[in-house]
Amino acid sequence: MKKVLVAGATGYLGQYVVRALKAKGYWIRALGRSAAKLAPVEEFADELFIGEVTDPDSLTGLCDGIDIVFSSVGITRQKDGLTYNDVDFQANRNLLTSAEAAGVSKFMYVHVLNAEKLQDVAMIQAKQAFVDELRQSALNTTVICPTGFFSDMEEFLKMARAGRVYLFGDGSNRINPIHGADLAEVCADALETREQQLDVGGPEVFTYREIAELAFEVLEKPSKITCVPKRLITATVGALRWVAPVKAYGPIQFLATVMTMDVVAETYGKRLLVDRFRRCATAGAQQTPDEASQSRGLTKRHS
Repeated sequence: MKKVLVAGATGYLGQYVVRALKAKGYWIRALGRSAAKLAPVEEFADELFIGEVTDPDSLTGLCDGIDIVFSSVGITRQKDGLTYNDVDFQANRNLLTSAEAAGVSKFMYVHVLNAEKLQDVAMIQAKQAFVDELRQSALNTTVICPTGFFSDMEEFLKMARAGRVYLFGDGSNRINPIHGADLAEVCADALETREQQLDVGGPEVFTYREIAELAFEVLEKPSKITCVPKRLITATVGALRWVAPVKAYGPIQFLATVMTMDVVAETYGKRLLVDRFRRCATAGAQQTPDEASQSRGLTKRHS
């Protein structure tokens, strides 16, 4: 039985990955910063390791006896004084150093689709810097590049609930987002492959305007959509770069860039965005991995 370290086990994707690996019979060591943070995966992990990925001294012995390291460590909004470089690059670099020292055979990392087109985006620079180092490693490596998560699409639902959805650009660009449980299954299957990179999307392709309309439809509210010209957002981000820290403009810069390009990859999975929206609309909150149930159909099919 191969042993897998899951770093980022307490995050949106990481919790699904722990469950997917357990279902496939892997032995799992889950990494988290505290016992409380690890509680949601405690019953599925064989061992819990409490450590802080940004502090290499807390990771002593982390990869001992481990065959494969899986990392979805990263931040979308900077907090606790940490930067993208601290987490997306250096924390993952700490994991790689530990893996190399322990003789781990494989390292799998979750990146972002179209990273080569996002080199000017602060959020992506740190991720890509780590991928560049990872690919220089002697370890067998696989980089998973998803299009975007259903949890990201919930921002459309939040805006629709508030009465209006704002789109960057004209909303005609396309994306096929994927449920975390479906992506976790792809990751679990890929642990035994030698594929260096997998570009992964969900089963349906939407324009951003269609996602906004779907959010209003699920909430049974009139559709109110405002498109913000790309040139205005570009100018705003450019101005913020001179007067504000990266944590202020980084998320806006990322969203403005990805929403004005196509983010479409090979389709995987079976879970549908409309079902996610319906559950979130009913619950009024983000769902947990327990929500990983079969899809139940669309009122309108988007493709």
